[in-house]
Amino acid sequence: MIIKMKDKIYQKSLAVGQEPTCELGEEVFAEYGFTCNADLRVSKVVDVYSIVKEAAGKFGVNMPRIALSNTMIANAAATGPSPNRGLVLITTGLLVQLEEDEILSVIGHEMGHLSGRDPLILFSIISLEFILRFTILFPVVVLSPLVYLIVALGVIFFIAKFFESRADLLSAMKIGQPKVLAEALRKIGYHRLHAERISPTRFPTWLNFDPHPPIYFRIDRLEKMKTPVNVKDPLLKSAIDVVQGFKHSLGLK
Repeated sequence: MIIKMKDKIYQKSLAVGQEPTCELGEEVFAEYGFTCNADLRVSKVVDVYSIVKEAAGKFGVNMPRIALSNTMIANAAATGPSPNRGLVLITTGLLVQLEEDEILSVIGHEMGHLSGRDPLILFSIISLEFILRFTILFPVVVLSPLVYLIVALGVIFFIAKFFESRADLLSAMKIGQPKVLAEALRKIGYHRLHAERISPTRFPTWLNFDPHPPIYFRIDRLEKMKTPVNVKDPLLKSAIDVVQGFKHSLGLK
């Protein structure tokens, strides 16, 4: 129903070159049986293009293409073969939940992926594993295909955590707001963070098939950074931090 309501507002405003208004929103809400309380009504305008342009400028790359996904799940992603030929995906949920400086820091994270050529590197790693699976490592696969896949995918996802951590670090370095990015992550991943905080052990959160490190680790790491952030080798630093975080989850120093 929410998607239908948003689409109807779009068709009556942006689709015909008009700005959406609160009055139009209330009109559409009324069609679906909702009434607005004037005292609680909030409207928000976000200049997505300018935010992405600012982030691209701080990273010294060309303006990427922007794709908006009409979903209330707060998320952003980036892809592209090179830093100057990228695409950034942003959901409307991200625009609703975050303030503009938080959105900028999140886009900085995605620009970090593009500037580091992470999509291309991760594609290459996955392709290499696929080739090795049916050549050099084929005898191992035949012996125990399920165990092989679990181990191989586990290694790939663990390596991917290096690049996600580097993207956080690059955003902190270029955008210059590590604590703002930490707050954005806290808002986006509130439920996951809560589950990680109350868990008796954090070890399993490092082993799931997710390219992102545990969100508690990302937030704690960002909040400990002192501005301005200056790191000579962001990928090496991020890899060391991820390994240290994993060791701490095992109770090792």
